This record gives sequence, C-alpha cells and structure tokens, in this order.
Amino acid sequence: MNRLLIKGGRVIDPASGIDGLFDVYAVGGKIAAVKPYEPSAFSLQPNDWTVIDAAGLVICPGFIDMHTHLREPGYEYKETVQTGAMAAAAGGFTSVACMANTNPVNDNASVTRYILKKAQEEGIVNVFPVGAISSGLKGETLAEIGELKEAGCIAISDDGRPIVSSGLMRLALEYAKPFNLPVISHCEDAWLAIDGVMNEGFISTKLGLKGIPNAKEDIMVARDIALAELTGGRLHIAHISTKGAVQLVRNAKQNGLNVTAEVTPHHFTLTDEAVIGYNTNAKMNPPLRTKKDIDAIKTGLQDGTIDAIATDHAPQNSDEKDVEFDKAANGIVGLETALPLSLRLVAEGVMSFNTLIEKLSTNPAKLLGLDSKGSLKVGADADITIVDLNKEWVVDAKELKSKSRNTPFDGWKMKGRVVKTIVSGKVVYEE
Repeated sequence: MNRLLIKGGRVIDPASGIDGLFDVYAVGGKIAAVKPYEPSAFSLQPNDWTVIDAAGLVICPGFIDMHTHLREPGYEYKETVQTGAMAAAAGGFTSVACMANTNPVNDNASVTRYILKKAQEEGIVNVFPVGAISSGLKGETLAEIGELKEAGCIAISDDGRPIVSSGLMRLALEYAKPFNLPVISHCEDAWLAIDGVMNEGFISTKLGLKGIPNAKEDIMVARDIALAELTGGRLHIAHISTKGAVQLVRNAKQNGLNVTAEVTPHHFTLTDEAVIGYNTNAKMNPPLRTKKDIDAIKTGLQDGTIDAIATDHAPQNSDEKDVEFDKAANGIVGLETALPLSLRLVAEGVMSFNTLIEKLSTNPAKLLGLDSKGSLKVGADADITIVDLNKEWVVDAKELKSKSRNTPFDGWKMKGRVVKTIVSGKVVYEE
C-alpha cells in the first residue's frame, strides 16, 4: 500500500475552505488526513512513506480538464492516449475528459471501452471519455446514450461540429437528463460565414481572410439555452469566446437554468491580432476574438458566469499547420501552458488563486460528476498538483510532452510551473 506525505506546503482546497500551511497524508491512493504543519511531528521510517518537502510550494487538488482531444483511436500521428496523458501530467492535470471526434467516433460502447483500456495500460492520468451526441458525429440520429453512459462516458458532445438540428439537440438534452449527463455544446451556426477562418473584423479584412462573426456563436448559444429551458436538461457551453455568449449564459443562470460554461486560456489571452503574419498556430475554432470579448470573458470568470477553465487541447501534425492559412487545421495544444496563462489572471487581479483552483479543479469535478475528485477532503482520491508560483520559464515547443507542437506560445516567458503531479498517491510527473 502506497503511503505519501507532502509536508509544509501552502494547501489550497476551495472544496474544504482550506488555505494555509498543512501536511497532506495519502494512504492507498486516498487522502488520509490534512493536518496543520508540524516540522518535528513526523517520525515514521522512510521505507514506510514517500515524503515530499513542499516548502515554498502550493499543494492543491489535481487539475481536471473538461475538454481534451487525445486523438486515439484513428489519429495517433497527432496524439495518443499515452502522449496526451504525459502532456496532461506535465500541465498538472490529473484527469482529462477526452472528446469523441476520434476514428472510429466514440459513439458506441466498444470505442469507449477501447479508450478506457488504453488509458489503463498506457495512461498515467485519469482518462474519462466523452461520448458522441450523434451517430458518427453526423448530426442526424442520436447515439446510444445509455450504452455510452454504461460503458463509462461522463458527458456527451459532438465537439468540433455543431448540432444543426434543433430537434436533435432537444432530444439529446431530454435523453441525457435521466442519465444525469451534461450535454457539451459546440456552438456555431454552420450556415453563417461558411468557409470563415478567423474572427470577422479589421484584422481579417487587412489580411484578406474570410471572417467569422460573433453572431455565429451567439445564435447557437441562444438556441441551446432556449432548448435547455424547454427540456430542463444539463447544458454546458464549450470554449465560449464572445461577449454576447457570455451575457447569454449570465442571463440563463439568473433565470435559474441548468446552464454552465467553460473558457480556454487562449481565448482570454490572445486576440485576433495573433493571426497577423498568417500564423496558423493562431487558427482555431472558435477563432480568437477581440479585446472587448476578452474583457467580457474576464468579467464572466469574476462573477461566476463562466464555471471552468478548459484547454481544448487539440494536437495537429505539422503537415496540417505548415500550409496556407485557409487550408490549415484548427486548434492548439494547451495542456502544458494552461496554468501559467491562467496565473496571468491572478497577477492582473481578475481572480484569486483560490478561485483559479475552483475553475481548474473543483468546478470541473462537480460538472462532470467526479465526486471523489476536485478536493483534498479525507477519503477523496489522492490526485494532487504541486505548483511553484514563482518559477519562471520559457515555452519551448520542441520540449513539450505532447506529440504535436502546434502552440502560439512558443518562446513566451511564463511564471508559475507545475513541479509535481500526483495521481492516486503516486508521483507521475516531476519537473
């Protein structure tokens, strides 16, 4: 039985209301105790316990990414369960929810079980599959939601593609309800600004690129909120990016609807100016927006409109990025840069570090129904992230654990780094 003691760090656990110097004990993969720091109290033999000195460091519940693309099965040249899990661990994520747009699509129990088996054999973090809403991600008929839930899926989503049919989205919210599964919606009006490749505005005009207006997202967020009100289902808005969408979610919450939302670090860090020079590593969907959208997102994080920070980690091979901007694939890798980018919000005074932990760990655990995660309470899974808030470093894309290198943050100076990631009481990553 593994026994772990993490001594003398600043323990921050929003779920328990703890913030101070404590010792954390874990036995058999579970939190056994969290006690006030006592330098001379520990006298057990080293061969009985693994002891980590966390002086000057922060100890918090392991981060949980609600939105990861592991690409396996089918696109192993971009990422695998193993390499994605390594990237997650390096970023402090002890659990990831992987999206269904694999090949074959995760729309049936056999694919779900395959992912879970690969995670058990090769992954070093917890992997929770997200099943498809529609068969084959075609948006025509519902996938077997009950079968997906039974096999181990914790949510459903056609992420990467919108559910165009309002009738099908209504059915998804209704059918998922008795299984208590959140429906994660990729909100875009597929018929508005077809072939758009970046945010519609001054920069897109200057670059001669087809733009994507904010309305493309806002229209579908409004529709899905209306359907959530109609059905009483659990709606979660993925990768929110516009000022209008933030306000729509805020209104929905004020009206008592079961609507939640997430935002990515790149959507509160970068504007569409990052595309200048036709930088394909700044091409994503939804696209990078403007400062007014970022300001609205920061306000939404402050007032609780936006519940979680998720990465939308989307590995792409260099052959799919090193092409003309119009033809380049969407997405960036995000697991390993999420923490330092989010810490910039703390430095700006947008939120406290405690609130940041809520957005990265406590709230995702609640939204995904992971009752034994997202806290350091006695009996919870010993999934722990240890952070050096003062560590300065420079992002080197070639050194990332991910199989892909598509990041717009290559060469950026960062402050704050994960130094250890612990899953079920075992160290799976050391900086």
